[in-house]
Amino acid sequence: VQLQASGGGLVQAGGSLRLSCAASGRTFSTYAMGWFRRSPGKARVLVAAINWSGGSTSYAGSVKGRFTISRDNAKNTVSLQMNSLKPEDTAVYYCAASPNGYSSDFAYEYWGQGTLVTVSS
Repeated sequence: VQLQASGGGLVQAGGSLRLSCAASGRTFSTYAMGWFRRSPGKARVLVAAINWSGGSTSYAGSVKGRFTISRDNAKNTVSLQMNSLKPEDTAVYYCAASPNGYSSDFAYEYWGQGTLVTVSS
């Protein structure tokens, strides 16, 4: 599966952005999907994940209640709605696909190119 992330940009603190990830291939609905981010000088972190059907999601504590992950298997897309953004959310965000569940960072085998989110204070 090939992934293409989009939707990043510059936003003020407290604002919102919606990231999208378009997937190619007929097997998208069999993959769990995740959104990772990498901030300058920090390790990559899994911030949100969703199972193949969309019926189960998981969030990092730092974004819980502010970010929402969703997917549309008919359109081969997964989205990340980000609200109440903070300067510490500034990062390159990557979408990724896992054939083996969504909880473990190491399960993700396919990656998009990343989209930059910058939150100004």
